[in-house]
Amino acid sequence: MSFSARLGIGFMRALAHLPLPVVRGLGAALGPVLHALAKPRRHVVDVNLALCFPEKTPEERRRIARQTFVYVAQAWFDRAWLWHAPAEVIRRRVTLKGALDEIDVGTQPTILFAPHFYGLDAAATRLTMHTPKQSTTIYTTQRNPLMDEWTREGRTRFGNVTVLHRMDGVKQIVANLRRGGLLYLLPDMDFGPAHTEFVPFFHTLAATTPSLSRFSRLARAKVVPVLSRLTKDGYEIEVLPAWQDFPTEDAIADTARMNAQLADWIRTMPAQYYWVHRRFKTRPPGEPSVY
Repeated sequence: MSFSARLGIGFMRALAHLPLPVVRGLGAALGPVLHALAKPRRHVVDVNLALCFPEKTPEERRRIARQTFVYVAQAWFDRAWLWHAPAEVIRRRVTLKGALDEIDVGTQPTILFAPHFYGLDAAATRLTMHTPKQSTTIYTTQRNPLMDEWTREGRTRFGNVTVLHRMDGVKQIVANLRRGGLLYLLPDMDFGPAHTEFVPFFHTLAATTPSLSRFSRLARAKVVPVLSRLTKDGYEIEVLPAWQDFPTEDAIADTARMNAQLADWIRTMPAQYYWVHRRFKTRPPGEPSVY
């Protein structure tokens, strides 16, 4: 396993120096293969799309599914240049727009709400290049130690970044925020039944962590959404204005608002959301698995 990991990392280092059309072409070629061969994961995507887009025809959902596997492959190969290419290459390929003053101006603690669109690594890399503020991100440890080290190094390549494991607890996260730092938060996955609430996501109840509301309240932090869009030239990262009247005293209502807003964003680029994740794996008591 260590040999294959070293080989894979070496391949990504070499890939970093190729023109973007070549890198994207590899992803475009691999995507249909993944869609055809990864049947269990394709089933997950198909179920997710059927639950979230019942108004679309089966053929429309199949087109979204096929395209999402292309984006999976392209976003993976893009990590090569995001984590290994010179900084000027990243600045050229990943553009920032929108309410950048929300990050640049002031010392108020700030949570960057970054949903699981396929450009999330591009957004994280480009934003840590952009700001000198201390940034914190939370991630899940990789099973292979070499891949884990490669991932951590890639995500801390620029800026002042602290990477914490999901099980490290909230104390350090809140402390970093209260010092005027940034928290790059991705709370829109199903992390299991512990410490989650069932709130609607599109048309189905989904186990969702209320961490966006709770971290915001504990650190008195504003919430600034960050949307990442994969484009033919790289990525476009849009920083949106801070949410008003957030958080409230009702963490469940705040979490429902988060999911409703996320659904609206997904509708603008449905194939770019991380449908390969079993978003509805945790069901309310008594409900059967949807997968």
